[in-house]
Amino acid sequence: MISFRRFRNTDPPALADVWNESHPSRSAYPLRTPALLDRWVFSKPYFDPDGLIVAVDNADNGKILGYMLAGFGPKEDLSGLDKTNGVICSVAVRPGERRHGIARDLVRKAEEYLIANGSTVLRAGPRWPYCPFGFGLYGGTNCPGFLASDPGADPLFKSLGYEPDGSTLVFHKKLEAPISIADGRFGMLRKRYETQILRAAGVPTWWHECVWGMLEPVEFRMVDKTTNGPPAARTVVWELEGYGWRWGFPSAGILDIQVRPDLRRQGIAKLMLAQVLRFLQDQFFGICEVHAPAERPELLGLCRSATMEQVDVGTSYIKQAGS
Repeated sequence: MISFRRFRNTDPPALADVWNESHPSRSAYPLRTPALLDRWVFSKPYFDPDGLIVAVDNADNGKILGYMLAGFGPKEDLSGLDKTNGVICSVAVRPGERRHGIARDLVRKAEEYLIANGSTVLRAGPRWPYCPFGFGLYGGTNCPGFLASDPGADPLFKSLGYEPDGSTLVFHKKLEAPISIADGRFGMLRKRYETQILRAAGVPTWWHECVWGMLEPVEFRMVDKTTNGPPAARTVVWELEGYGWRWGFPSAGILDIQVRPDLRRQGIAKLMLAQVLRFLQDQFFGICEVHAPAERPELLGLCRSATMEQVDVGTSYIKQAGS
């Protein structure tokens, strides 16, 4: 007989086993130690044991068959939680136990938990900024929703009344060959701007600090050599240590690329991306990953202009509570 209960402190080794059995694709990496769950899940200041529901087989000494992890999105200014937005961040069931309705029951339990805590909007698939859990463990560089390379999520959530709410394209650039990104504007831009590398990037908000956890990303800035004004552009890069095990190469991810509004469409972002890629190549990384939300066509164009290859796409889902 299968039953459902909240998280217990003795669960992490079994949860790691379920994770490893349930995520064989590129979307995640093997958890070699349950301590990774401490780092990316249990250490969050808003982690609630009631939001981690496990399915157990009472006929097999309470063996954990699957789990569901849910949390809440942030306020608009990213200064705290907004419990009206509930997020189902992860659902996993051991492959041998699928097709018994366990995943559907876990999602329903998640919905009950979220609604009981005030959620009026239910989301599935962590995608910035609605990503209380998932960063660092699933999806790669950032939180893209549930990836197409993890094929069980889409039919599950659509069958439960969820609709797609956003998509994120995942791009890779292999770094074994020389970086060749040409643009006639680069010569003039190099005369005016220089690249600065900050080994410890600043954390802009409470929500960034919660999601990133103990991450120490590197910040790249393009600054005007002739003025002391704000940076012309900036981006944040971090080492995708666990994913490198899965993908077979040391890997890094670019978290965000921002250009000052008054300086856009001048080639600055393209130049900065080229310099970041060369830096990563010099540091012996083999893959650089960038996530491009579909609603940001300029970032999609930038990735394609840098001859990056689309390797996956993520989708997040939404429905109103009670529907």
